[in-house]
Amino acid sequence: MVFVRSITRLSPFLATVSLVAVALTVPSSATAEPTPEGTSDRAPDRASDRAPSALERRNDPDPQVLVISIDALNPNALRKLGRKGAPSLWRLVDEGAATLNARTQRELTVTLPNHTSMVTGRRIDASAGGHGVTWNDDDPGRPATVHAAAGENVESLFSAAHDAGLSTALFATKTKFSLFASSWPAALDRVTIKEERDGAVVKAVRRDLLRDRAVTFVHLGLADKTGHAKSFMSRAYLRAVRRLDGLVGGILDDADRRPALDDLSIVLTSDHGGLPGTTDHSPADKLADYRVPFSVWGPGISPVDLYDVNPGYRDPKRKRTRLKGKQPVRNGDVANVALGLLGVDPMPGSRFGKKRPLRLTAR
Repeated sequence: MVFVRSITRLSPFLATVSLVAVALTVPSSATAEPTPEGTSDRAPDRASDRAPSALERRNDPDPQVLVISIDALNPNALRKLGRKGAPSLWRLVDEGAATLNARTQRELTVTLPNHTSMVTGRRIDASAGGHGVTWNDDDPGRPATVHAAAGENVESLFSAAHDAGLSTALFATKTKFSLFASSWPAALDRVTIKEERDGAVVKAVRRDLLRDRAVTFVHLGLADKTGHAKSFMSRAYLRAVRRLDGLVGGILDDADRRPALDDLSIVLTSDHGGLPGTTDHSPADKLADYRVPFSVWGPGISPVDLYDVNPGYRDPKRKRTRLKGKQPVRNGDVANVALGLLGVDPMPGSRFGKKRPLRLTAR
């Protein structure tokens, strides 16, 4: 038996909280096989219409960006399931500017620190200009805001969009994300947290997108929960990824059918992977933990490998990589990629994707 807490922000100063008891059944497990080196993950090239120029994208009067973070999405889960088993996630990869060889933050491969990097564009270590969020729970004894953890004011995807006059929303399946609400209360027009209720969160997201929200960040936690319970890359874990694929598929169906979402772009990534056969993802030096997918899908975006069109970034192969020299694509690129799609300048204080924004089209 688990308890579900739902927090819906109707304004920066009003919230409602409800507690509901639900039962959760988790299926059995088995271990997945590793992916052979050198195999290609991308579908064959397809002909496409001319993509709008960067200027045309910037002048789009009403762009929408949806960031989807699937907690603990090991890229090998997509390879194991294949395009039949995870058609929606593969669609975002095949039709988007994507890689299955992006990186988490170097310092830690756990949820809250990596998601804070996603929305701030910063590394973790506060002494090196990072955001300082090193914990992974919502203990009231922790710093109350990201600013307190960093020792300075920290801009975010939400505050940058808000300052540009755009509307924002946060949806999550873990209560620890209330840190973002307390850190940027005036910049978030809606916050909905439904503990361990991925389906309910996606249902709420699909309704809210039709309100023409400029930027929406959604966290989905089922794969992480199942990996911790039944081991990562187990049968149960892969079933959880398939379930999440179906939820993402509902969003893509809306994007296909509803004219109001013609301008929707989706950024997909993860906070960490998960070591097969274990219930742990905290060793930051393990490939299965620090390798994550990264895809940007939507109007004007070419179906390309991100490393092929971004010579300023280095494909890390199987390496963990340091924070000096050419960088791999990282989950910390999320914030400035999303702001770029909205026509908003990179965030002050950010590190990833600021001086060298990710190119999302073929040359």
